[in-house]
Amino acid sequence: MDDEILAFLRKHLQAIQNNDLETYHATTHEDLTLYEWWVTPHRIDGLAFHDFMMEANARRGAVFGAEAALGGATRFDLANLRIQRYGETAIASYTLLISAETPAGVRVDAHNESRVMVKMGGGWKVVHVHKSPAWQAPHVPPTTEQK
Repeated sequence: MDDEILAFLRKHLQAIQNNDLETYHATTHEDLTLYEWWVTPHRIDGLAFHDFMMEANARRGAVFGAEAALGGATRFDLANLRIQRYGETAIASYTLLISAETPAGVRVDAHNESRVMVKMGGGWKVVHVHKSPAWQAPHVPPTTEQK
């Protein structure tokens, strides 16, 4: 396990969970590209998308990716984590488990993620994120017609 990358990744993800824009910007390249399957089937470019979501979540006391929390305790875990490092580039792939305290009990949401990080200017930056469902999605999109 690459301890340097793991520590960086945890800092980056904790910034997202804490709605900490300063640390998020310090750990994310401004030319970020990402796919978030539950938002849109298209690539999202730049930081403005997450800036808006994190600011809105902070005002509501919510955690990014754990809508059910709304002020309750939350945590994240990285299941099946694999870090691949190639010089100044690293790829982390894992299943992100976000546990949130709700009035009905603990709820756990899961997403498969890959994050590509590049070392530049003496520090690591996330440059690309790809998320997919942690359940088997249909290979063919559903049709609007019911048979």
